[in-house]
Amino acid sequence: MIDFVSVAILLLSANSLLLPLLQIPKQRNPRLPGYVLAGVLAAVVVLIGLSTEYPGTIAWFGTLLSEDILGAVFAMVTVGITLAVTVASFDWQKGPNAPVYYSLLSFTALGMLLLSYSSDLLMLFVSWELMSLPTYVLAGFDKKLRSNEAAVKYAVIGAMSSAIILYAISLAYGLTGSTQISAVVQGFYQLLATQSSSSVLASLAILLFIAGFGFKMSIVPFHMWIPDAYEGAPTTVSALLAAATKKAGFVAAIRVVLAITTVYVLTKSPLFTTADVLAALALLTMTVGNISALTQKSMTRLLAYSSIAQAGYILIGFVAYANSPGSTAATIGMTGAVLHVINHAILTGVAFLAAALVLMQLRRADLGAYNGLGRRMPITALTLSIALLALAGVPPLSGFWSKLLLFLSVANGPFLWLAVAGILNSALSLGYYGWVVKRMYFDDPESPEKVPEPFWFVLVFAVMVGLIIGIGLFPQQAINFASGAVPNIAG
Repeated sequence: MIDFVSVAILLLSANSLLLPLLQIPKQRNPRLPGYVLAGVLAAVVVLIGLSTEYPGTIAWFGTLLSEDILGAVFAMVTVGITLAVTVASFDWQKGPNAPVYYSLLSFTALGMLLLSYSSDLLMLFVSWELMSLPTYVLAGFDKKLRSNEAAVKYAVIGAMSSAIILYAISLAYGLTGSTQISAVVQGFYQLLATQSSSSVLASLAILLFIAGFGFKMSIVPFHMWIPDAYEGAPTTVSALLAAATKKAGFVAAIRVVLAITTVYVLTKSPLFTTADVLAALALLTMTVGNISALTQKSMTRLLAYSSIAQAGYILIGFVAYANSPGSTAATIGMTGAVLHVINHAILTGVAFLAAALVLMQLRRADLGAYNGLGRRMPITALTLSIALLALAGVPPLSGFWSKLLLFLSVANGPFLWLAVAGILNSALSLGYYGWVVKRMYFDDPESPEKVPEPFWFVLVFAVMVGLIIGIGLFPQQAINFASGAVPNIAG
């Protein structure tokens, strides 16, 4: 049996190391590095798909990685978004630094691929750093003042989150004597069963994991770096950060935090369970994100705050799972969470890429640039409109079904108020999503001239809009795919 995941890792590793060598010869085709990376990423997506059809073990990495549907879902999402960003970058990054740019994208994809399958805390940390370090450079790739500021802020906050995660890992190892996630889960279970005095340190480790992963997931109050970093970074890189690396943070949280909380509570107090903590974070995240987005005048910042709000919806599934692991509500909640991760990656990714094209062609990022966009850039305007309406949860688009599952998962229990809050926040989000759509189709443009829409952007838009509408019209296949990942959470 071929070890498809190991082949994918080897292929992506070789590509990451060799791409910078394309700087040495004089290139006849400035897009060659991008074409190479796109081909490799497409091959990796196919290999991951084959691994789900012909499952096996990742033999080359021992117990550091484990092949399961959960890892495959997140690997396909993150690598797929990197592929979309790569293709969209063909018309943006064609200079002498293109091989380095695409190599950094490749290293980021490699880190996310390893992180998706990590079953050991140290491997998870190494993968986390392999994913994060290239993005610090990518955030400042424009070498402008705002881009440099974004890169520095992102790097400082990223280093802080890495330090927090590493400290949590050290506590987990000290308490359980292992870095294997399954062994740590069992060790924490023993601490709970014996009422050990070390349970306080175990609770601290869980909170540190939530905080460390929370920075990457952009959960309130760990979200403050997001708008500045997304606005200052090249918009194609912002698409990567919002739609791909953020999702890698969620798979890490699922593997560690949710696996531990299936057998462990933070304290003996019924008011301070993990579900309560996650519910409070979900409410704050979706509310702060949506209210802040209402006041933005920059499209990139608006999408950044929208991305924060969407993280709050995903956390609702975490709440359902942490509240009653193994129940029907938990299964529905985590199916909704995984499906919303997939949907959000597609929706936010294409929205940021549409914003990137507007910035590239019109040299403006403010909302005024979107006035009359439906007449000047019709394909971009239509794509952005569909993505925004799907983010709001308008049926029959894809975002509706994942939100429906998330809200249903907490509708019959102590967290009914969270479902109500989610519905109200979705209605609130229509305020700014609808305002952008209104600008594009009902406001007069500043110039009547049509603006060219490059082929590669249009290709990415067509594929991603097809996925948005396809999942919306035929949701059962996507729901079945997402639900296949749920049994692996506590494994």
